[in-house]
Amino acid sequence: MAIAKKMRSFAEKSSWIRKMFEEGAKMKAEFGDENVFDFSIGNPDVPPPEKFSTVLQELVSNDKPGSHGYMPNGGYPYVREALADRLSRDQEVSLDQGDVLMTCGAAGALNVTFKALLDPGDEVIVLCPFFVDYHFYVDNHGGVVKVVPTDAHFNLDLQALEEAITDKTKAVLINSPNNPTGQIYSAEALASLGKMLDAASDKFCTSIYLISDEPYRNIVYDNYEVPALMTATTNSIVVSSYSKELSLPGERIGYIAVHPDMAEKQDVLNAMTLANRILGFINAPALMQRAVAQLQDVSVDSSIYAARLEVFCKVLDDAGFEYERPKGAFYLFPKVPIDDVEFCSLLQDEKILAVPGRGFGMPGYIRLAFCVDEEIIKKAAEGFKRAMAAAKK
Repeated sequence: MAIAKKMRSFAEKSSWIRKMFEEGAKMKAEFGDENVFDFSIGNPDVPPPEKFSTVLQELVSNDKPGSHGYMPNGGYPYVREALADRLSRDQEVSLDQGDVLMTCGAAGALNVTFKALLDPGDEVIVLCPFFVDYHFYVDNHGGVVKVVPTDAHFNLDLQALEEAITDKTKAVLINSPNNPTGQIYSAEALASLGKMLDAASDKFCTSIYLISDEPYRNIVYDNYEVPALMTATTNSIVVSSYSKELSLPGERIGYIAVHPDMAEKQDVLNAMTLANRILGFINAPALMQRAVAQLQDVSVDSSIYAARLEVFCKVLDDAGFEYERPKGAFYLFPKVPIDDVEFCSLLQDEKILAVPGRGFGMPGYIRLAFCVDEEIIKKAAEGFKRAMAAAKK
C-alpha cells in the first residue's frame, strides 16, 4: 500500500467538502460557471478592507534588509503587542504581547495548541456539528475527540457536557460563531461552562482548558455580539485568524492568545512557542505579520454578507426549509426531509452544490455557504423549490 492506512481512512472521512468542490469543477466545465450554483466552499469573496492594499504597498515600498528574515518563533513583539491591545478589549482582560503568539492561520494555531497540551489518550470535547478537520488536528497530537451534541437550537447543552467530562478530559473546543450553524454561544452559557470546567479541574487535580476557535468573530448579524471567552475561566485560550475578518485565507496568518492569569501560563506559552517551531511552521509569515499590525481597527464589510443572508433566508422560506437563522459566520444549516446525501444529489440535478450535514457530524442537514454573489443565490431559488418538492414526493 503506497500511503498510510490512517491517511487513507482520513481521506474517506474528510471527503464531503472536497467531493462537492470537485463535482462543482466538473459541472462548471460542462455547463459554464454562470449556470452552476456553488454553495459548498466557505471561501470568503468579500474584498479585504481598502486599508489592506495601502498598508501592503507601503510595506513593499519600504522594504529593508532583514525584513523577510526569521524572527522569534512567537512572532514580532510589536505585532503581538498591537494584537494584545485589541484582544484586551474583546476579551475584557489585560493581555500583553507575551500572552500572544502569531501562527500560520487558525488551523496552525489549533495544531500548536494541541501539540503543547495533549498527551496520548487525552480527550478533547468537540461540540456537534463541527468543522470536520478538528478530528484530524486532535489526532495529529495523540488526542482523542469526544463528540458532544448541542441542543435543538445548536446552543450549548451543559448537561451533556458535564456528563462527558472525565479524568481524561484535557480541553473543550468551541467554535463561535459556529461553522456550520452560525450559532453564537451566550455569555451566560460560557460562564456556566467555565465554572463547570474549573470544578472538574479541581476534582481531577488537573487543568481542563476551554479553547475557542473564533475566525468569524467580526462577521455577525442582527446586532449580536460574540461574548468574551476569557471572562469564563482563567484556563481559556483563544485561537483565530484573519482569513475571514480581513478576507485573507490564503495568506495563512493567525494567532493564539492565552489568558494572562492562567496558573501555568508560562509553561503553556513555552510549549506553544516550541510547538510552533518543531511542527515546521517556524514562524508566521513575516510580511503578513507586519501588515496585520496596522489593521487591528478594520474588518471586511459584513453588511454584504448580511444582505445575502436576507436573500438566502427568503429563498429557503419560499422553498419550505426549516432552519435556525445564523447569528454569525456565512453559512446556513437547514434541515432536509430525506437523507442528506440523497438531498444533495437532488440539488445537483438542479446544478446546486451543497455539503451534506454528515460532513459536520450531523446527518439530516445540509450546509450552504453564502460567500457568493447575491445573484447566484437568487438564480438558485427555483432549483431549491424543485429539489424540496422532489424530496417530499
